[in-house]
Amino acid sequence: MYGCDMDVSKAIEKLIKWAHTENITEVTMTTTAENRSIDWLNSANVRPTRQRLALAQLLVGDGENRHVCAESLHEAASTQEMSVSLATVYNTLRVFCGAGLMHEIRVDGHKSYFDTRVDDHPHFYWEDTGELTDAPKESVRFDTLPQAPDGFQVSRVDVVVRLKNK
Repeated sequence: MYGCDMDVSKAIEKLIKWAHTENITEVTMTTTAENRSIDWLNSANVRPTRQRLALAQLLVGDGENRHVCAESLHEAASTQEMSVSLATVYNTLRVFCGAGLMHEIRVDGHKSYFDTRVDDHPHFYWEDTGELTDAPKESVRFDTLPQAPDGFQVSRVDVVVRLKNK
């Protein structure tokens, strides 16, 4: 068994060396994106179905954090020729949020963005473009929060600073 694993490792090494000499980077990048996506899903015990894995690659495959709405993620999936419905995108984003992989940020009561960065941090909402971006965490400070009603606790505080052109 151990010898078999060694042979596979050597074969992968040879493939990577060949890809580099031929200036082929897509093989390595795809593998990295897939691995990053699988690790992301596994970190929250989310079963990596074909569609979840495909959407996870769009969300975290490059290692960057992002803010997406369901429609923009659906459009990106369509551009990559991934066959997923908008309903599946919404359902998958809800699964990711429920597992703690993402946070949903609601803007205007009807527009939701989904953030892959899950630590506490504020956002800028650019009213003119409809874009949501991270704001500097150090620039927002709360000395106290209101006391939660009996039987409840504060689960999260979302700070969205709305911006518009002068």
